[in-house]
Amino acid sequence: MTGPAPGEAGAEGLHFALDRFAMNVHGDADSHLDALNHVLYDGELHGGVPAVDATAAEVRSLSVDLVREGIAGRGVLLDVPRLRGVPWLEPGDHVTTEDLTAAEEAQGVRVGPGDLLLVRVGHRRRRGELGAWEAARARAGLHPEAMGFLAEREVAVLGGDGNNDTAPSAVADVAFPVHVLAVHAMGVHLMDYLQFEELAGACARAGRWSFLCVVAPLRLPGATGSPVNPIAVL
Repeated sequence: MTGPAPGEAGAEGLHFALDRFAMNVHGDADSHLDALNHVLYDGELHGGVPAVDATAAEVRSLSVDLVREGIAGRGVLLDVPRLRGVPWLEPGDHVTTEDLTAAEEAQGVRVGPGDLLLVRVGHRRRRGELGAWEAARARAGLHPEAMGFLAEREVAVLGGDGNNDTAPSAVADVAFPVHVLAVHAMGVHLMDYLQFEELAGACARAGRWSFLCVVAPLRLPGATGSPVNPIAVL
């Protein structure tokens, strides 16, 4: 809080309560979107853009400002814990290509070109029921081999209720292989730490797992990401 100033709250006349908001966009708790300039690998960004000068025009062209008009399209939620008959996946567990295709069949939906694919691992529910843990060291996520599914289906955006990457990593010396493959190699925007519990229930009650999905990142020229509150319209 930055206001009201001392003595103003109980004083006569007009005064304002004020505050200041700041956040670490890429933390392990806040729902956020990763821009294409977020992941550096072997000195390059997506498309082979050199990452040496963060202020270069090519680098800034890959910032979150690239989606300044928003993202809207067909969203598809694949609920892997529901498929396995558990409330959540335990930290360290992987979502495989077989899980994704089996979830499609069980839910009667198929992921297609341009879709916003949302994969539930139950991270938020586990945190809500068991309390916080050090997610940077152990969390459920996609196995990097599952990225072949996204490439084959030509997915536009990947969103998860965790980090999308599993910890510990399945790839030696690469802590975030899903981020490298999605953002750096494929040019797919990621959304991390979303909230799927209400959406999963609504989809189950409606008997359908696809919907209009709208994402409105903040207009932050040059930024590597933005807090987001995606909206599913069933």
